[in-house]
Amino acid sequence: MGRINPVSVEDVREAGKRIDRFLHRTPLIRSIHRGAWLKLENFQITGAYKVRGALNALLLQKSRGDHRTVVAASAGNHGAGVAWAAKQLGLSAVIAVPKNAPQAKIQRITKLGAQVVLHGDVFEDSLTWARQKAQERDWRMLHAFEDPDVIAGQGTIALELLNLEPDVVILPIGGGGLAAGVSTILRAKGIRVVGVQIEGVDAMASALRGGPKRIHPRQTVADSLRVSEAGELTRSLCKKGVSEMILVTENETLEAMRSLSVHERIRVEGAGAVSVAALNKVQGQRRIALVSGGNTDIDVGQIRDQKEHPTPLIQNY
Repeated sequence: MGRINPVSVEDVREAGKRIDRFLHRTPLIRSIHRGAWLKLENFQITGAYKVRGALNALLLQKSRGDHRTVVAASAGNHGAGVAWAAKQLGLSAVIAVPKNAPQAKIQRITKLGAQVVLHGDVFEDSLTWARQKAQERDWRMLHAFEDPDVIAGQGTIALELLNLEPDVVILPIGGGGLAAGVSTILRAKGIRVVGVQIEGVDAMASALRGGPKRIHPRQTVADSLRVSEAGELTRSLCKKGVSEMILVTENETLEAMRSLSVHERIRVEGAGAVSVAALNKVQGQRRIALVSGGNTDIDVGQIRDQKEHPTPLIQNY
């Protein structure tokens, strides 16, 4: 029989000890402009939080004497995290990404020494390829979110928030690994977790409200969140730990990206901005918005153009 609780508070705390000697704690800054705190995972080693889960999983893999090549599917940030972690541990990595993945993310993966394979139009296409190769070649398949070790690694972010004693933490949700891990810690402390998705890119919200589990996600600037279906494990954990789901629009996300550049002088990707876009929809005395990553091809000038001509960004998939 499987474990009743596949990811526990102790799993997350042990992951924190495991990865601590490799990764730095990211900044937690007060935004006077927004009346909230911002957790800046865009300053993590690979430009996004995903390296936490990848590193925890590969450290555990190597501790078991498993030195197989690691294969993963990714919209970009998980791939960079796997590539960096594999390089530190002397493992080989192959990353499948959709053909339309941002060049900034593809370049980061290749610079970190992993082989990149462009396959399919959406994350699920790349995932199918990665699973097939793992089976054919006996590679270790490392899922971007549907893996307890990855979830525990992502949850280590929550450990860096507890000293602030927040009453609510707002974070982006794609497949759900981040929310599943962070809420494992925060719900035990009575801290609310609010998940944010973009309208039309809301597989988790759809599943949690009893709608279709599989959707046809729109094209979006928040490419890291664009999944057709959240994980079964992550859905279960988010159902327990996420207090509320909020949807923001594409233009609200673009405006948050622009505003973060202007007021905080930081460059973020679309997925990193959705939590900030939702701040005016969440009440709380001590709010933290998690800025999940900063790997993007888009600059502020392009954002202005896209706000004036938004149609290409919200075409139906």
